[in-house]
Amino acid sequence: MTELITSMPLRVRYHECDGQGIVFNAHYLAYADMACFEVVRELYGSYDALREHGVDFVLAEANVRFRAPCRYDDELHVDAYVERLGNTSVVLRFDMMRGEDHVTEVTNRYVWVDTETLRPAQPPAEVRKALQPYAP
Repeated sequence: MTELITSMPLRVRYHECDGQGIVFNAHYLAYADMACFEVVRELYGSYDALREHGVDFVLAEANVRFRAPCRYDDELHVDAYVERLGNTSVVLRFDMMRGEDHVTEVTNRYVWVDTETLRPAQPPAEVRKALQPYAP
């Protein structure tokens, strides 16, 4: 088991639900994106501070696994973990929890890119160093 980076509280809003009263599937990716910014804040202080290292990361792949439906006003927390730390990519897993119930899992693969060219690039050692304690 990898170490938790951060846990983001979240309350489901009415407009995020579909006609069946269940959170519309695309919103889970938005929840993961919100939690990703919390990861960046926790590890680097801010998104701008990360970019000052000359790198950024872009989403290359997303996978959502639905375990149980979420509804309006549910109180969730999104737990963020490093699932894999590669040379030019990082895989983050976002476990969406309602209390102790694991309701959804989002796994995103991000590719590091140079901020100027937006071409794949290896992140500097200090950027990797912030992620390493959380990597399996």
